[in-house]
Amino acid sequence: MFKKDPLQIIAFQSYGTNTHFYLKGRALEDENINLENKTWINLLINSYKRLEVDEVRNTTLDIKLPNGKILKTTTDNKGYFKVKAELVGLESLTNSEGWLPCQVSYSDVNIKRNIQNKNSFPAEILIPSSQANFGVASDIDDTILHTGVVSFLKWRLIINSIFKSALARIPLEGAPEFYHLLHRGISGDEANPIFYVSHSPWNLYRYLKLFLKQNDFPKGPILLRNFDSLFKKKTIDEKPQKQKEIVNLLETYPNLPFILIGDSGEHDPDIYIEIAELYPDRIKVIYLRSVNHNKRMERVRGLLENYKTTPVLLVESSKQAIAHARSIGFIK
Repeated sequence: MFKKDPLQIIAFQSYGTNTHFYLKGRALEDENINLENKTWINLLINSYKRLEVDEVRNTTLDIKLPNGKILKTTTDNKGYFKVKAELVGLESLTNSEGWLPCQVSYSDVNIKRNIQNKNSFPAEILIPSSQANFGVASDIDDTILHTGVVSFLKWRLIINSIFKSALARIPLEGAPEFYHLLHRGISGDEANPIFYVSHSPWNLYRYLKLFLKQNDFPKGPILLRNFDSLFKKKTIDEKPQKQKEIVNLLETYPNLPFILIGDSGEHDPDIYIEIAELYPDRIKVIYLRSVNHNKRMERVRGLLENYKTTPVLLVESSKQAIAHARSIGFIK
């Protein structure tokens, strides 16, 4: 008889306010994925394990805050959980960078399964500092991480995601420096929040988190989507998940303007322009990294030709974006 894998909980870095607690994550069996493996066979096995997960369904979890308060939630039939609560004084529980630490655990202490970490899993939500002058919502694929999303049949995207470890992935030149400058702002200590928003599935969360940490990007919530939504047919009026996430950020922080950063390869230009039309006074600027694809670039230039609502800058490099942000007074 096969031995069952131990249980774990993966809490995704989320965000909130002084009075709004929001945390998302997933309860799973621990498949023992070593993100530092570099041989192609281990990388292939890891990729399979990330996609073929064994979720812990319909189980109750406890979320313990630093002040001892406990919130309860229940996982859905895919193992995901989402906690929303209206509280008071959350900002007083954060560290100097605005992160509120908490612990997530299985409520049922009689579960007849081995639970990793003595049934205590770390979680964090970001509560932006009152000193922040703006927020940044950034795409990941081909914006800060070269993925080959516009390659023929997306073969580079497939190869890079499956056969390269997070430690071997290289960020686009100058991107970490640009994001740190935005994070610090014109004063150098603004702690402007950075949110990483991608069409990638939650299965890649730990992979992307390790990539961002390894390459010294500012720490920020990583907002992805459910794997099965990649194959779900959308209705005509349904908005992309990335657009929903950014709109939710704008609604969560009604007094915080945003900078949007993406690339010209897929749908970022359309999504960002539509958001700017809905919130014309909230979007300071849109930066779009140019991709090596003539037809897509031609389409984007046509899209922007008569667009005047929000400044949009097509950039070939981070240096261009840094120079523009400095000239406008966003950064030192």
